[in-house]
Amino acid sequence: MSIEVLLVDEDADVLEIVGTFLGQEDGFEVTSETDPEAALERVFEEEFDAVVSDYKMPRLDGVELCSAIRERGQSIPFLLFTAREREDVADVAAENGVTAVVQKGTGTEQYSVLADRIRDEV
Repeated sequence: MSIEVLLVDEDADVLEIVGTFLGQEDGFEVTSETDPEAALERVFEEEFDAVVSDYKMPRLDGVELCSAIRERGQSIPFLLFTAREREDVADVAAENGVTAVVQKGTGTEQYSVLADRIRDEV
């Protein structure tokens, strides 16, 4: 059984990199979306097991995206994948229903951490 992940980031290059690494993990199927508003609609139109979103995006940031999903009654695991320090976003993330915050970093170990957190939450 695969884990269907919706990956949201306004930067297509970041989506490609993260999608490639997650796609190499056993059991992951990744769908990418650059537009957070379109991602919001996709959560309700398609079947996903988790959402992984960047924090800083135009029009609708990751926390606002999660909040909008929660307001519409969806309890899907939502992971914020951000370059910001975890302490800087943890409180606002928790207040808006974010399941977990994973910090982006240099190197490739961050993708294994992200994959493990997704598995833990799904």
